[in-house]
Amino acid sequence: MGPRTRILDAAMLVFRRQGFRRSSIEQAAEAAGLTRQALYHHFKSKEALFRAVIERLHEDALAAEIAAAGAAEKQGGSLADILVASVTAKLGQLAASLDGSPHVEELFSEHLLQARDLYQKYTAAYAELLAATIARVCRKQGLVLNAGMTPRDLARCVEMAVNGTKSAYPAMQPADAFLKDLEIMLRTLIAGAVRPAAKPRAATPKPAKKAVPRSTARKSGDRR
Repeated sequence: MGPRTRILDAAMLVFRRQGFRRSSIEQAAEAAGLTRQALYHHFKSKEALFRAVIERLHEDALAAEIAAAGAAEKQGGSLADILVASVTAKLGQLAASLDGSPHVEELFSEHLLQARDLYQKYTAAYAELLAATIARVCRKQGLVLNAGMTPRDLARCVEMAVNGTKSAYPAMQPADAFLKDLEIMLRTLIAGAVRPAAKPRAATPKPAKKAVPRSTARKSGDRR
């Protein structure tokens, strides 16, 4: 394990125990088994350290989302199965990283204050991944979206469903209840958003023309 990884692991523990405001560089250095000067060699401030922790959380969540979607797709899951697996894996990863902390709401708040650009960056990345998954699965499974909806539109609706569920669980805790209610929301949304593509109608064969016997054709010509 490299020093940066060790520092980030230690900082995550400190932020979970103390929250952002009560944490310090000295606490993170001590938890990582380093001097304060050694930690400053990697991170110039507590804010920079917090941003690095947040970025790693998002990268881990993105990796979890990709892996879960791939596994559900490989198992032949429906679009709902794949999207539920994808979204709940991402959010489950984020929730688990802060599970048990008495400072979850403060950490989420500081996340937006200290790292809003990272929040926006990864929100866009999650949306792009979700839209690509929807488009790919619909193509493979012969599905179409209703009412002129695009994969990006459905991805946005999924994000709104996530935000709606978060309103009942602001800190995504308790995680099990949050993810269960989110799954119900997502499956209901997806059930009304897609349908099987209509199969093209088979062409009706044209009746074959009756062949005119040659003898009849010759007789008709003889009368002229």
